[in-house]
Amino acid sequence: MRKTPHLSALTLFLVFLLFGCSPSPRYTSGNSLPSTKKKGPPKTSSREIPVTKNPKLSYKQTWTGVASWYGEDFHGKLTANGETYDMHDLTAAHKTLPLGTVLRVTNLDNGKSVKVRINDRGPYIEGRMIDLSFAAAKKLGFSHLGTARVKLQVIKFGDNAYKKQK
Repeated sequence: MRKTPHLSALTLFLVFLLFGCSPSPRYTSGNSLPSTKKKGPPKTSSREIPVTKNPKLSYKQTWTGVASWYGEDFHGKLTANGETYDMHDLTAAHKTLPLGTVLRVTNLDNGKSVKVRINDRGPYIEGRMIDLSFAAAKKLGFSHLGTARVKLQVIKFGDNAYKKQK
């Protein structure tokens, strides 16, 4: 009587169990301490705006790129700053700008503009600069298209604060 197939199946099951139950890299247990090692300046691509205080950044500086929007799939879920996402609010997700930053976003194809507040992180698709709420995309006139060429201008830098849920 050979026990090799059962042993292989049990080993495979244990491997899947071990690695299948590992935590997502996005979430941590909170037990790890931040590194005390000094870090150099943040590495950014030409389309990213660094979060750290940068004397070269000013309110007059503008950036152009591609905007997209997100809606129903995320409606009612928590954003990066801790508030609940409402697709009908004028908010946006940006990879590096401080949370709470207020931007003027202008659609370069039709000239329409809107003020939005950064409350989330993203977009996570190559080549996109900002993810806007459905309401912002609708006001800018591209909700039916999915993406648009936009210009961003900072109106007020945010404090990067996390808002606790009540």
